[in-house]
Amino acid sequence: MRQAIGVTAHDYDLIVIGSGPGGQKAAIAAAKLGKRVAIVDKHDMIGGVCVNTGTIPSKTLREAVLYLTGMNQRELYGASYRVKHDITIADLLSRTQHVIGREVEVVRAQLLRNHVELLDGHARFVDPHTVAVEGRARTTVSADKIVIATGTKPTRPNAVDFDEARVLDSDEILQLETIPASLVVVGAGVIGIEYASMFAALGSRVTVVEQRERMLEFCDPEIIESLKFHLRDLAVTFRFGEKVVDVAVNDQATVTTLASGKRIPAEAVMYSAGRQGMTEALDLEKAGLEADKRGRLEVGPHFQTSVDHIYAVGDVIGFPALAATSMDQGRLAAYHAFGEPAHELGALQPIGIYTIPEISYVGATEAELTTSSVPYEIGTARYRELARGQIAGDSYGMLKLLVSTTDRRLLGVHVFGTGATDLVHIGQAVMGCGGTVDYLVDAIFNYPTLSEAYKVAALDATNKIRALDRFRT
Repeated sequence: MRQAIGVTAHDYDLIVIGSGPGGQKAAIAAAKLGKRVAIVDKHDMIGGVCVNTGTIPSKTLREAVLYLTGMNQRELYGASYRVKHDITIADLLSRTQHVIGREVEVVRAQLLRNHVELLDGHARFVDPHTVAVEGRARTTVSADKIVIATGTKPTRPNAVDFDEARVLDSDEILQLETIPASLVVVGAGVIGIEYASMFAALGSRVTVVEQRERMLEFCDPEIIESLKFHLRDLAVTFRFGEKVVDVAVNDQATVTTLASGKRIPAEAVMYSAGRQGMTEALDLEKAGLEADKRGRLEVGPHFQTSVDHIYAVGDVIGFPALAATSMDQGRLAAYHAFGEPAHELGALQPIGIYTIPEISYVGATEAELTTSSVPYEIGTARYRELARGQIAGDSYGMLKLLVSTTDRRLLGVHVFGTGATDLVHIGQAVMGCGGTVDYLVDAIFNYPTLSEAYKVAALDATNKIRALDRFRT
C-alpha cells in the first residue's frame, strides 16, 4: 500500500531525549507546530537536572538560607539577628523538596497539555532514527528528527574517593546529615562559590581551594573583589594557586592535603570540578555521533549535530550552559528541524551568579572594551545612596554602567547585591533596543526602588562624559 502523503514511517515526528529546560521547550515548540512528539526520561527526573539536582534546588536552598539566617536584616537588627538559631538540613530540604515537587508538576502538566507523550526510561540509540527506551519495560521507537538534551553531571576525578557522606560532588551536597562546622570546597567556579557562600552564611568555616590565581575571571574584577570581601567577612578562606593532592577521610572528619604541603582539616569536602555531558550511555556511535572527552556534543549554528536530523541543546553542548539559554536553544532547534522561520539566539544573554550577595551582568566587561580599544566611561550607583537600599538593609550593593563616549550607547551593565539577577534585565532591554545612557537619565523610576540605581549611575556617567566634552572644546 502506498504511504499517505505527509505521513512518515516513523512513530513520531520528534523524539527528545531529556526533559530539562532545553528538552521541554523543543518538545513543546514542535507540538505547537502540530508534530507528534515524545520525550524520553526517567519518571524521577522529569524536569531534568535543572529541576531535580541543579538550578532549582540550589537556588531554593539559597532563599532558605537567606530567610532562616536573617542575613538581609542584620544591618537593621544587628549582627546576631537570626530567624532560626538551630538551622538543620531538614529545615533546608523541606523548602527545597516542596519547590521541586511543584516544578515537576508544572513541567509534567505543560507537556501533557501540549500532547507530548512521556516515555519513562533511559534512551539508547539503535540507529540514527531509532531509540530503545529501557525502563520498567523495554520498547523501541523511531522519529524523523531527534533532539538530545541530556544535560550534565558533576565531573568526578578518578583520584578522589567520593563516599556520599564526607566527600561529595555538588549534586550530593544536601545528602549531608548535618550542616558541617567546616567545609572545604574544591573549585572556585560558579557552583563552588555559590555553595561556599551558602554554607558560610549558615555558619560553616569554609575554605575554597582553586588551582587558578583568580575566581570567576569572566566577571568584572571590582565586583569580584567586593564578593571576596563579603565572603571573607563570613569567615571564608581562599587558597588560590593551590592543587589538592589527597583527601584523607575517617568517621569524624577529613584532611585535605595541597601540593604546597598545607593540610586543611574539615568535617566535609565538596568537589566542584566542572560538569560532564551525560552522553556515555546513549550509544552515540550507533547514531553516527561522537562526544568529546567531556561528554559534550558539537553543533552548528542551528544546533544540528554532524548528523543533520539529530540536534543537541542545553548543557550537553557546553558554554554557556544556562537554563535560560537552553530554553531558547530547544525552541530554535525545533523550529529549524521543521522549517519554521525564527530569529537566531539573541546576542545579549545575561549571566546570573546566585552567590550571597548575588551577581549579574550583561554585555561587555571593562577588560573586553579595553582589549578592543573601545572608549568608554563608567557610571556607578551604590545601594547605600538609595532609599530602598537603606530600607532593605543592603548598603554594599552596587550597579555599574559602561557607556560609550562616542555615541553614548550602553555597552555593559554589572550589578552586585540584592536583586542583581532581576535588575540586570532593565539594562538588557535598553541595550537590546540600542538605547543610550540619556534614556536612563530621562526615565522616571518608581521611588523608592533599587531600579533607581540606573538613573544614579546614568547621571554619574553623563557628568563624566560632559566633563570630557568640555575639556575637548
